[in-house]
Amino acid sequence: MSVLCDTQIRELIGIEPFAENVKRPSRVSFGVSSYGYDVRVGTRFKVFTNTTTGGAAVVDPKHFSDDLFVTIDTDLTGRDHIIIPPNSFALAETVETIRVPRDVLAICVGKSTYARCGIIVNVTPLEPEWRGKVTIEISNTTPLPARIYANEGIAQMVFLKADRVCAVSYADKRGKYQDQAGLTLPCVD
Repeated sequence: MSVLCDTQIRELIGIEPFAENVKRPSRVSFGVSSYGYDVRVGTRFKVFTNTTTGGAAVVDPKHFSDDLFVTIDTDLTGRDHIIIPPNSFALAETVETIRVPRDVLAICVGKSTYARCGIIVNVTPLEPEWRGKVTIEISNTTPLPARIYANEGIAQMVFLKADRVCAVSYADKRGKYQDQAGLTLPCVD
């Protein structure tokens, strides 16, 4: 198994819109890098809040309620950012749509710019032949409100090319998150 470099990412991975990694003053970087691709967080967020249920809700992945979130779209608010409350999190979608080849696995790690502020990004691996916009979880581990900038870098995808093609891909399994068009809440089949 090997890590794909910038030229291989350009050739083998479907990323739309694709961006080069160039200096963008006053912006969190994004685009192709030496051995990865820095994805951008989009404009639509679901910020976790426990105020809608009076604090009585339980987070349950089998019965997850949209009532636990406040939906914010920065395109509608006219702001370039959202605020995540202390010790809370938000779900968001990437600007990019990604198509993973059958012999590749993508691993996502948060960008150091946010990590150094106590902001942690989590995405499960993108399996072979997974397609769609990526739903990402952004955790504010600090006791202070945290600002997240829309349309700027949030995490890096690292693409691992397998020595052999898998017998069963995510598309073959008809994975429940296949072809998601944007921010998708947890679901259990």
